[in-house]
Amino acid sequence: MYWTLELASKLEDAPWPATKEELIDYAIRSGAPLEVIENLNEMEDEGEVYESIEDIWPDYPSKDDFFFNEDEY
Repeated sequence: MYWTLELASKLEDAPWPATKEELIDYAIRSGAPLEVIENLNEMEDEGEVYESIEDIWPDYPSKDDFFFNEDEY
């Protein structure tokens, strides 16, 4: 299983909090790349609910990680 920024961004608008099955369903319905669905299928699942993409990929960058001043635009 591997995540990239591009793959993980496909789950940004998922209906959080969500279970593994809900995330897979969302990925299929939203037309996410096959790699996203494969990564979700490979996750160990004990029926837990994921609160955000950071629960799946802890290295997912937040808005604070970018040095972009939104007020300038």
